This record gives sequence, C-alpha cells and structure tokens, in this order.
Amino acid sequence: MGGLSKDKLRQVLAKIFRLKSWKLALILILLGFIAATLLRFDHIRMTELREAVLAADSEGDDEKIAQALKDLQGFTIKHIVFNAVEENGSQHIVFGTGPFYLENQYLRRAQEAVKKAQEEIDKNAKNPYGNVYQQVAKICDAQGIKYGWRYPDKEYINCWINELAAFPAAESMDAYGAANLPSTELFRYDFASPKWYPCGSGIIILICIILIIALIIRFFIWLFLKIAVSVVSHPRK
Repeated sequence: MGGLSKDKLRQVLAKIFRLKSWKLALILILLGFIAATLLRFDHIRMTELREAVLAADSEGDDEKIAQALKDLQGFTIKHIVFNAVEENGSQHIVFGTGPFYLENQYLRRAQEAVKKAQEEIDKNAKNPYGNVYQQVAKICDAQGIKYGWRYPDKEYINCWINELAAFPAAESMDAYGAANLPSTELFRYDFASPKWYPCGSGIIILICIILIIALIIRFFIWLFLKIAVSVVSHPRK
C-alpha cells in the first residue's frame, strides 16, 4: 500500500467508515467502475501476449515461442484475468487464458516425423502388414493430386496421420519404424489466473468488498434500531 503504516491505515479506514452511507455508496460505485476498467485492461494485455505466442508459432521460431509463453504465463499468474471460453456450443467465464494450441509447431513436429517415416519407405519392406509407408504414401499422394496439396501442406500431414492411425497398434508397428507422431496435448496450453491477487484491480476489489460489508452492517444496525424505536414508541397494552 505504498509504504502506508498500520496506524495511518487505521486512521484512513476510520475516516472512511465515519462517512455517511450515501457517500460510501458513491465511493463504492466509483471504485467498482475503476475495478472493472482495470480488469478490462488486464484482459486486453493477456490477449496481446497470447496473440504474440501465436504469432511466434506462425513464424516457426522456437526460442521466440518459449519467451512469449514465459511472458504470457508470468503476466497471467500475477493478475486477475477473466476470459470467456466457448465449450460444447456454450460460453462460460474462466480465470486465465483459456485453452489454446500451437498448431504450427505441432505440424512442424509432425512433418519431421512424416519425413523420417518417408525415408523408411525403402527400408524394412518386408513385414506382416506389407510396406506400410509405401501404402500410406500411395493413398496420400493420390489424394494430394486430386485436391491439389502435397508435403508439407497441412492436409497432406493430416492424411498421413489418419492413414497411419488406421494400421495396427503402435507396439506392433514399432519394429518396423512407425512414425513417432507427437501428441497434440504437448502443444496445448491453458494458463490459470488467481481468483484474487494483490495487483491494482485486486486491491480495488478488496476495498469494494470491505465497503459492501460495511454498508450491509450499517443497514442491519439501522433496521435493528428502527424496530427497537418502533417497539418503544408503541408498547404493547
């Protein structure tokens, strides 16, 4: 709190609570607006950092991606970040970035695996399933000619992934050099934000909560006194 001593803090709080209720209500409204504005700024900043991650992913610079992810995570864990996430056709609010994928980095890793697999086409041709890579290459090359795409196009990579998945279990294929395709979960990120943190918006929210509690207590005191006065003024006969 900017080096404010405990005694001075008590004095400030005492002055605040000596204010009339309507003044406290006005202060609460003003602070609520400020808190909402700060939360909005935090959301915008998180979005910018997340877009920087995706931009680095498009550029294919792994070092830049790592730094952008570090910046995004560092900001998210030290701010209160609300985010609307769509799931199963409905939207709900989460604390954090929400899930996002490094699709291009995944495709690059998958391309490397497919390229390695293609190099095995002329090797290990004899196996219980025939030359798997030769079969997959024949299928995907034919589809590439039909639809106008080829390696390393995304569609070509996906064709390899789907066709290899149609063959027997991985443990049966390992002996014949099956493509080691990476799991998509390795490229999925979702950084969580704290529900409260002593940042700008967090401190304002805390003050708002204190003011709300003070107003509620004042209301019940007023209600109790009103009932007490009514009973005293109209005693039962």
